[in-house]
Amino acid sequence: MKKPIFTGSAVAIVTPFSADGSVNYRMLKELIDFQIENKTDAIVVTGTTGESSTLSPAEHSEVIEKTVEFVAHRVPVIAGTGSNDTQFAIEHSKEAKASGVDALLLVTPYYNKTSQRGLVAHYTAIAEAVDLPLIAYNVPSRTGVNIAPSTYQKLSEIPNLVAAKEANGNISSVVETRHLCGDALHVYSGNDDQIVPLMSLGGLGVISVLANVMPRETHEICQLMLDGKTAEAAALQIKLSPLISALFSDVNPIPVKAALCHMGFDVGLPRLPLYPMEEAKEAKLVAAMQAAGLSVK
Repeated sequence: MKKPIFTGSAVAIVTPFSADGSVNYRMLKELIDFQIENKTDAIVVTGTTGESSTLSPAEHSEVIEKTVEFVAHRVPVIAGTGSNDTQFAIEHSKEAKASGVDALLLVTPYYNKTSQRGLVAHYTAIAEAVDLPLIAYNVPSRTGVNIAPSTYQKLSEIPNLVAAKEANGNISSVVETRHLCGDALHVYSGNDDQIVPLMSLGGLGVISVLANVMPRETHEICQLMLDGKTAEAAALQIKLSPLISALFSDVNPIPVKAALCHMGFDVGLPRLPLYPMEEAKEAKLVAAMQAAGLSVK
């Protein structure tokens, strides 16, 4: 069995921006402290929710470095270093390793995409170049590429590719992947609305957008599942489902950044081409936050 990078809830943390558009490192530290104080089990930085696609290479490296510094070994740090250019992903991954991260999150190639054989070659090249635990990230709604269960089986043979963040929404596919890979590949939910279903199949937790605003509750869903308290975990998952839906009522991370601002965390606006929510959608988001018990400013 491969050693898990973490169990429970890892927050896919936002990248906060100042009014001038630069990265707000003071706020990033505040967010990280808030997360760890509220039982988040790991920090995932420079992922989709962290707007990695609009960070310059220098910003990408500095955000990772500062995150490692601010976390100070309290929980694992996982850096998103994926790219549709394998060599660029390798360079990003080497830089992240030098910064002291614990693991890497690697989204499938997007836009130019690739075949299933190409996916195996892509992840193999990165794994051979960077001696860190790797998580393959499958999110076909964004990339146009889906990792097939039979491909996961081949990927599970790579010694340091230890897990998958599965966000294809297909529970039947997860069942087949678990059957083919067993303990050679750990699985994390990439969808907040599927934490309980995926963990019931042996998943170890979630890489979560919801955790940005409700870290303690997201951790609790996972911990209840790990403790075998499925009914209690399901009840909490269901209770938070309206908020989860509201957090995905626009392109992520537009809603979650708006939500954090309403909570008093001045994380700024998303970078273009992402654009702030329509007023009607934001009003529904605020209502869902309040119904979930969050204090809104």
